[in-house]
Amino acid sequence: MNNSIFFEKYNVTSRDLETYLAEGLSRGGDYADLYFEYRINHSIILEEQIIKSATKSINIGVGVRVISGDKTGYAYSDNLNREHILKAARTAAFIANSSSEGGTIGVQTPSGHDHGFYSVPKVPAALEIVDKIALLLEADQAARACDSRIQQVQASYVDETKHVLIATSDGRCAWDLQPLVRLNVMCIAEENGKRQSGYQGGGGRRALDVFTGDLEPKALAREAARQALLQLRAIDAPAGPMEVVLGPGWPGILLHEAIGHGLEADFNRKKTSAFAGLIGHKVASELCTVVDDGTIPFRRGSLNMDDEGNPTHRTVLIEKGVLQGYLQDRLSARLMKAPLTGNGRRQGYDHIPIPRMTNTFMMSGESAPEDIIKSVQKGLYAVHFGGGQVDITSGKFVFSASEAYLIEHGRVTAPVKGAALIGDGPTVLRQVTAVGNDLALDHGVGICGKDGQTIPVCVGLPTIKIREITVGGTEK
Repeated sequence: MNNSIFFEKYNVTSRDLETYLAEGLSRGGDYADLYFEYRINHSIILEEQIIKSATKSINIGVGVRVISGDKTGYAYSDNLNREHILKAARTAAFIANSSSEGGTIGVQTPSGHDHGFYSVPKVPAALEIVDKIALLLEADQAARACDSRIQQVQASYVDETKHVLIATSDGRCAWDLQPLVRLNVMCIAEENGKRQSGYQGGGGRRALDVFTGDLEPKALAREAARQALLQLRAIDAPAGPMEVVLGPGWPGILLHEAIGHGLEADFNRKKTSAFAGLIGHKVASELCTVVDDGTIPFRRGSLNMDDEGNPTHRTVLIEKGVLQGYLQDRLSARLMKAPLTGNGRRQGYDHIPIPRMTNTFMMSGESAPEDIIKSVQKGLYAVHFGGGQVDITSGKFVFSASEAYLIEHGRVTAPVKGAALIGDGPTVLRQVTAVGNDLALDHGVGICGKDGQTIPVCVGLPTIKIREITVGGTEK
């Protein structure tokens, strides 16, 4: 597509954009922006070897934001009629009511995004449903063929094709076309009356060609089945403080939740984060370098531009243990007098942008993963996580490990069930004693929630060793 769908199909013009922005600044205000969105979603669920549901949804609308000092006015319309948008702009202006003179307005010639991190020959919305269903059938058959103890299989496919157009009162006007696909497989294994589940999924900002190699439906299904079967022979996890090794990839969800959110600028601007006021201070082991990078091609959390129209960046948050900065959206960057990092994100046109992560991970270190394991006499090796809870103010967290093992005398031994890691992010960072050379990003299933908004993200981690974390399990 050579131009935005909003110009080609909905006849929005540059003059229209200037008019809406002028209405937004009609009661003063420093800044205004428009966020147009047209989104198509598909969802298909296979269960009991039949297609249980197949849905398609279309959402369209525009959000208008006006900023006046530290006040924000926001309103939206699900109708692109001129009068509806002007009403939304007028409402946002009243909410942000300012005695100051309105900012200047000048919309540049609209252009495409600044990057090209996920160009696809055919967007997911244009793909045939039979090809999507074929992925699910392949996964189902592969999972059931693994073992007779696999009693239930559920496979789901979801995709999104999102068109966005962003215009700002300080002259920026850009659009983007954002694809997203994901395939999930869940297996339930049963033996002697015991039932256990396993889950694996993958995807990214591509089309169906992403489902190859480790993301092939058969590979995802076999991994989900393996996890379920493994849990049938798992023993109860021990309890108490112990040395813990986190495996590469998805365990980065702990880094994302317990540390990443605390590095988002709004929490630090309001001084509700455990990391507030600590830029330039040592907050972690010198082995730790933490990065948020929205520019990795085809990754689930990547964006050509954030939801405020700013180019995404590779932002080093912690370097060799020292806090370098926070993830910024426009409002926080302005109030904190900090540079933009391209992390203003929102769930949709009916939500205000706030600072959010993209692809967040810890950089590789120098240790071989096998040497890290060998260095532990007694501990826990956690390689996959389920749900968790985090308090941003303190950084305290509780995470359940869906796949974990005992480490005994430098060897990975019995699988355990019921293990929960309990601690706080800042303390865990300071207690990292080894970082592996095997950084891996997750397969593309991350969903992040904050302030009632959910967005796609990616997490990553190399193998790391933590001196001590409290493990909730079974007291011996």
